[in-house]
Order: sequence, then C-alpha cells, then structure tokens
Amino acid sequence: MTDFPGIETRSFGTTKDGEAVEAYVLTNRKGAQATILSYAGTIADLTVPDKDGVLGSVVVGFAGDSVTPYEDSPHFGALVGRVANRIARGSFELEGKAYHLAINNGPNALHGGPKGYSKRVWKVEPRRDSEGPSLRLTIDDPDGHEGYPGHVQVEVHYTWTDSNVLRIAYHATTDAPTPINLTNHAYFNLKDGGATDVLGHLLRLESDAYTPVDDTLIPTGEIRDVAGTPFDFREPKPIGADIEAAGGYDHNFALKPDGPRLALAAIVQEPTTRRHMEVWTDQPGVQLYSGNFLEGSMTGRGGPIHKHASICLETQHFPDAVNRPEFPNTILRQGEEFRSVTEYRFEVVNAHTPV
Repeated sequence: MTDFPGIETRSFGTTKDGEAVEAYVLTNRKGAQATILSYAGTIADLTVPDKDGVLGSVVVGFAGDSVTPYEDSPHFGALVGRVANRIARGSFELEGKAYHLAINNGPNALHGGPKGYSKRVWKVEPRRDSEGPSLRLTIDDPDGHEGYPGHVQVEVHYTWTDSNVLRIAYHATTDAPTPINLTNHAYFNLKDGGATDVLGHLLRLESDAYTPVDDTLIPTGEIRDVAGTPFDFREPKPIGADIEAAGGYDHNFALKPDGPRLALAAIVQEPTTRRHMEVWTDQPGVQLYSGNFLEGSMTGRGGPIHKHASICLETQHFPDAVNRPEFPNTILRQGEEFRSVTEYRFEVVNAHTPV
C-alpha cells in the first residue's frame, strides 16, 4: 500500500510483546531507498548506488520481514534515548536529588536502559517533504520511565532526499529538568552492508580531540589531543590502520560545532565501490564504534555479522555528560526545546577524489 508518493508501507511482524510493527520504504526520485521501521525508528536498510550505478545496502540489517532479529540486535539502526551512550554506575544527581537507572552494560547504564527508545514501537506518520519522502515519528516518555525524571515528548523526522541525503531532525520537550541525548545507531558498511569488514574504508574526522575512557568505557573527564595517538583521523586513513593500537574504537570525538548550523563531522569512503558518505551535524561529539563486540552469532543480509563488519558514527553529546559539568550540557528544562539535525550525505566519487 502506498500512503504518499515515494512511500510504501508493509507489515513487519510483531514484537515479543505482541505490538504490530510496520516498515516504511522511502524511494527518492533516483530510485535509492531507505527502509524505516516503526520499531525503534530503525534504519533497516539504505540502498545507494556504487560507481557503476548499482544500488546496494550500506547499513547492517537482516533479511526478511521480521522484527525479532532487530529486537535481539545491539541497536542496529535504532533511534537511541532518553540518553544515548553510557552513564557511569547508572546514577546521577540533578537539582539535589539522586536518580538511579537500570544497569545494563557492565556497571553502567547504556542507551536509555532495557526499554529505552531503541526498544520501543514509535508512532509513524508518512508525509512528503519538498526534498523527498519523509516520516514523522513520535514517542511519549512518561516521568520515571527507566528511572529518568520528567515527562518527555520526542519527535523525529526522517527525510530521504532526492539527492541521497538521509536527514534526521530531533525535537524534544519536558515538563521537568532531565538529561537528553538523542542519536541514531546505524551500522555502516559502504561496500556491502556488512558482508565483509570495514577495515579498508577510509575515514576522516573533523576532530582535534577525543575523550579517553576507563576499562568500562566511561570517559575519564579528560579531553585529549589526538596528535600522536591512534585516534588521529584528521587526515584520512584506513579504519584498520591503528585499530589494534587503539584496542578497537568505541570513543567519543569532540567536534567543531558551527553554532546552530550544520558542520562537517566525518567523511567515509570505500575505495572499491567509490561510495562516499559525509556526516554533518550540529552536535558537539560523535561516537566512533568499530563493531568490536560483533562476533558472528547474528546472520545479516550478507551472512554472519563478524567483528569490524561496520562502523557507527553516532552524533551526540558526550557520554556521561550528566556527571561531568566540564562536558557540554545535556540537561533540558521545562519551557526549553531540544532540537538537533544530522545528515548522512551519499555520493559516488572518482578514484582521485580526496577524502
């Protein structure tokens, strides 16, 4: 069934809790497609052309029309909140009151908890933006859910433009002070959607500094210069060049925001297909994750999903910012609005185009 020009809706099964899930296939005027699920707002598939004009998947996902493997996945393609990334020991203090969250990642809280936004079904409204097919997703997050204060209402707009740009616009309001950090957790592989590894992808980050972490991946509070470290991506290099020295990447990089305007955060280029992706955002950080914990137990569209089969570039505020006043602020208060935009821009480049 076609709800709007360029949008096809189909059933995608039911969750383990019995909630119906739909898939929305957005097709732009170039024929490229983005498939978004009502479960977690998941980017289940994203197909863009290679150097020969052949469309292929550039995100990790699963074959078939079942939501079950996405429920069991490590947030593949999902919208993440109320607070993305980690909060140390699952606790924080806000206006003199202590809050305690579910511990779901070692000793810490991760990605909003066991029933955070990446584990819930969203309400979806198809629409047509002037630039391409679009979806409006909403979720109601009551006071106390997963231990967070304040009743929060979240709205996310996906637009798949006719120029092969996936735009994600976030909006949130609250009736009481609460931390907010929203992102999308797509796992990218520009070569084949995760059938092989991404170690040969070229990566450049617009970042002079990163936040070192302890052995539970919580930032130490330091913002360290990348110079002379395996975390220096100021000049393009293969993702695998220094990955062993880094112990795998699961780190936040400080960006150079341009006020409310979008600024370039990252460029990824795959040499054989010549697919090129730019990440633009207004957020102060981006989490680079190199699929360190993928071990082949899940089977994706292209076969078993192995270690380093993809990278995530999660635009965000810094991890554990609620406990780090020296980090950019994540507290949203009543009467305020959280707004943010991230764009993933795809094109094909020639063999001599610099990253």
